[in-house]
Amino acid sequence: MSALQFRLAELSDADMLQAWQQQPFLQQALGDDDWQWHTELSKRPAWREQLIAELDGQPIGFMEIIDPALEESHYWGACEPNLRALDIWIGIPALLGQGYGTQMMAIALARCFADKSVKGVLLDPLASNTKAHRFYEKLGFEFQTQRTFDDDVCYVYYLSRANYEKSRL
Repeated sequence: MSALQFRLAELSDADMLQAWQQQPFLQQALGDDDWQWHTELSKRPAWREQLIAELDGQPIGFMEIIDPALEESHYWGACEPNLRALDIWIGIPALLGQGYGTQMMAIALARCFADKSVKGVLLDPLASNTKAHRFYEKLGFEFQTQRTFDDDVCYVYYLSRANYEKSRL
């Protein structure tokens, strides 16, 4: 398996990301939220990092790392400081189940925990996305609660620094 490379997501990626997100397998996994790619990719707030995963120079996935305590919309509500929240997905159906998601998560978690003040990482897969639940649990994430974000019923998962260090990917 080839190693993935990452680069900052650019405004020129907006149409590709929109097309990926409209695929049925991703709508089933992510819901039908409008990420407003053409607006959001033109911003670079200090609390967010948006990355494109590439395989042999071809984009295959997206990763977003945020500081939920600083994020402007307060999507996560009142959050304690020193956490990170992730969104991560592969946009090419033929590349699912080949280990690229695991590689992406390893890189995302290493980026999060490289900051020694970060205590833990949050995820919010749809409650119906049982494949994601199993994937995150295998990586050491623990179920915290069921919560409704906007109109989506989600499970909140948490990976503490201690559990990350114990089960390093």
